[in-house]
Amino acid sequence: MTGNLFDGRSEQVGKEARNALSATKRITLTPETDTAFKISNHRVQLRRFVKFLTSGSRGWGDYYADQGDVFVRIGNLPRLSLQLGGEIQRVDLPSHVREGQRTRLREGDLLFSITAYIGSVAVVESGWVDAYVSQHVALCRLDLARLDPRFVGYFMLGTEGQDQLLQGAVGGTKVQLALDDIRGLRIPVPPLEEQQRIAAHLDRELAKIDTLIAAQERFVGLLEERREAVVRSAVPVPGQSEWKADKLGRRSIISNGSTPRREEEKYWLNGHFPWLNSSVVNLRSVVSADQFVTGEAMVECHLPIAEPNDILVALTGQGKTRGMATILKIRATINQHLACIHADRARWDPEYLLWSLKSAYRDLRHASDANGATKGGLTVDALKRHVLVMPPLEEQRRIVDYLNRETAKIDTLIAKTQRHIELARERRIALITAAVTGQINFPEEA
Repeated sequence: MTGNLFDGRSEQVGKEARNALSATKRITLTPETDTAFKISNHRVQLRRFVKFLTSGSRGWGDYYADQGDVFVRIGNLPRLSLQLGGEIQRVDLPSHVREGQRTRLREGDLLFSITAYIGSVAVVESGWVDAYVSQHVALCRLDLARLDPRFVGYFMLGTEGQDQLLQGAVGGTKVQLALDDIRGLRIPVPPLEEQQRIAAHLDRELAKIDTLIAAQERFVGLLEERREAVVRSAVPVPGQSEWKADKLGRRSIISNGSTPRREEEKYWLNGHFPWLNSSVVNLRSVVSADQFVTGEAMVECHLPIAEPNDILVALTGQGKTRGMATILKIRATINQHLACIHADRARWDPEYLLWSLKSAYRDLRHASDANGATKGGLTVDALKRHVLVMPPLEEQRRIVDYLNRETAKIDTLIAKTQRHIELARERRIALITAAVTGQINFPEEA
């Protein structure tokens, strides 16, 4: 990607993001009392309007197939909207399997997540008709002559509805909703025509906000691309640099740790020595810990001691974690999923080494994917063999100063944009809540 092309894309999406923020702020949440809907504070249990309620079928993993009927799983229910989406899973049912017929979807069915991600709600649109639902999803078929499912769905996405869903899931050893919890949900019931107008208005206004949030998210993505490009362009590459390259393990000590047995109280109770897992690589630097082990654990489990300014690299992890690096600012020990790099300080500036490993992230990921394991994983030996350019210390520090300065500018923009996204999402929830409780005016449609 050329600089001019990147700058052009960044400026265009940045303009969209700025427009997104200003447009989101223009959405009116205050009531216009002369024409606003007068929705009563009275609430009615949903059971009075339920014509059919069930949860999905169990044990259908054996029927997963590339072709067949759509199988709606909990991941297909959105967190912030009413539209089903996500990865499509299909099932090819044997002819003798009839049990699932009761869970085939009709247009207008209301779906609830009843395990794990409590609070997700969706309304079935035409493209999802005749799909089946899993055991983690409840199918609620309403009396459409009295309730609009989109109005009910939006109410459940508002603060009052979410509070009810989460309160219903409290208690017991497993967070889940029973079907009777859904029957007991309490909702406002304005006239059907008003329900439909509120739902239609929210469809339009939330689509605008979602488009604007997407522009902000694209801008964040471009900024992250820019940050990565800045790092990769500043860190010298083996074979393309005037300076010597060397294996990382030649002038550093690299090791990983372990996890003391949790059932052994003597290893954890009243522990005082910081113990870290691979989640810390998401931090710019590690300055504290939330888990601690005892001296007995350090000795009996042969835990290594990592010193301030050592570099930590995630050896395993799904998503982006594997291959990520951070710098340690405290004395600590680590688990088996982290590698600690204690470099020769006469040869390596710790911050330069950190930037070099961040620049090599893609290469480390590729190496770990190619190691023949069923799940990608780095090894200590692979890190020892990894080759990095080793400029003179003065040059390493110059590169560090440049990268600290340039990435700080980008990080400030990313943080500001992410805050705008958070505000837009808060405004989205506030709009839903205000609409379904009659606090804002909706103009008459032409």
